[in-house]
Amino acid sequence: MTPNWDHVRVFLAVARSGQFLAAGRALALDHATVARRISLLEEALGTQLVARSTAGIALTLAGEKFLGAAEAMETAWLDAQAGISQVDRVISGTVRIGAPEGFGALFLSPRLGRLAGRHPDLTIQLVPLQRTMSLSKREADLAVVIDPPADGRLTVRKLTDYGLGMYASGAYLARHGTPSVPDDLARHLMVTSVQELHYSESLTYYPPAFAATQRRFECASVLAQMEAVKAGVGIGVLHDYAARDSAGLKRVLPDLVIRRTYHLVAHVDTRRIARIDEAYRFLVEEVAAAGGLFG
Repeated sequence: MTPNWDHVRVFLAVARSGQFLAAGRALALDHATVARRISLLEEALGTQLVARSTAGIALTLAGEKFLGAAEAMETAWLDAQAGISQVDRVISGTVRIGAPEGFGALFLSPRLGRLAGRHPDLTIQLVPLQRTMSLSKREADLAVVIDPPADGRLTVRKLTDYGLGMYASGAYLARHGTPSVPDDLARHLMVTSVQELHYSESLTYYPPAFAATQRRFECASVLAQMEAVKAGVGIGVLHDYAARDSAGLKRVLPDLVIRRTYHLVAHVDTRRIARIDEAYRFLVEEVAAAGGLFG
C-alpha cells in the first residue's frame, strides 16, 4: 500500500521532535490524531516505525531506514510547492528565522514588521539561535549564523562584517575612572556573557574578561548585558551597531576592536519556496541598506 503523504508528514514531525505531543503542537494536531496516523502509516508499510515509551519515542531500525525515504518525499513535495509558488508568487504561510539574540533583537526585530506589512498572509517567526539549528530538520527556514556550516545541503551567503567594542556608562566612568590600557580592566567589573553557555567559540569576545581573577557580572542575554552597562553596573563588550549611538554609553579602549561576520544560511531544498525566498531577499536587502550601521 502506498503511504499517505499526510501520515508521512506526521512521521517526520515525530521523528524530529521525539514526541507525539511536540509533533502535534507543530502540526496543530491532537495527540490521538498523531498516534492514529503513525499507526496507519505502520499498517500501510507493514512494519513498526517507532518504539513508544514514557520518555518519548525512538525510531526502530525500520523507522531509521524509512526516515531517508520520507525526507526524499518531503523534498519532492517542497520542490513541487516551490514550482507552483514561483508561478503566482502568493506569499503566505509561516517562515521561521533563527538569529543570534543580538542581531535578532537589536537589528531584525524592528525591521521585520515591514516584511509582515507587505504580506498580510505571511506569519514570521523570529527565534533566538542558541545553537546550530538544523535546517535539514526544518527547525528553521533561514538562519543567521556567525560560524557558517561546513557541510550539508545548504547555501551560505555572507551578510556583513560587524564590530564589537568596550562600552561603559558615563556615570560608571565618573565613579570608577576610565581605563587607558587593557590591563586596567582588572580593576573594573566586567559585564559579560556566561561562557559555559556559549554555543560557539566566536562568542568569547575577549578571553581576559573570563580570567579567574576578573570580577564579572555574567548575563546569558545580550539585551541584559546592554541594559546592565547602561545602568552603570560595569564595562561590557557590546555590538557597535547597537551601542555606538545609544544615549549615555561611551566607548572605552577604542583601539580594542573585535570583528565578526554574519552569514545567512538556507537549505537548498527550500530556498526556492516563495515565502522563504521573499524573507531571504528581505534580509539581504535590509542589511545592505544599513551597511553604514555595521561599518
